[in-house]
Amino acid sequence: MTTYFISRHPGAVEWAESEGFHVDERLAHFDVTIVEQGDCILGTLPINLVAQVNERGGKYMHLTLELPSELRGKELTANDMREFCARLEPYQATKL
Repeated sequence: MTTYFISRHPGAVEWAESEGFHVDERLAHFDVTIVEQGDCILGTLPINLVAQVNERGGKYMHLTLELPSELRGKELTANDMREFCARLEPYQATKL
């Protein structure tokens, strides 16, 4: 079982590890074909990719922040992420 963190932001990975989430591999770009049964994907994926992760037997944890609009697109530190209530929440999706 592998845990992937899909993010271009070093502060996000630092935050996740400081919160007790082990990360095996950090990827800036996600290819769903790497997902194997039992893998865990952390990040902010679009719904269609979440459904494919779940279809392949993977678990998805969505990175959620209470981020003010003026800070979108800015680099955040692990401390910034804590300030904006960062959390990883499990989601499942199925294409109908």
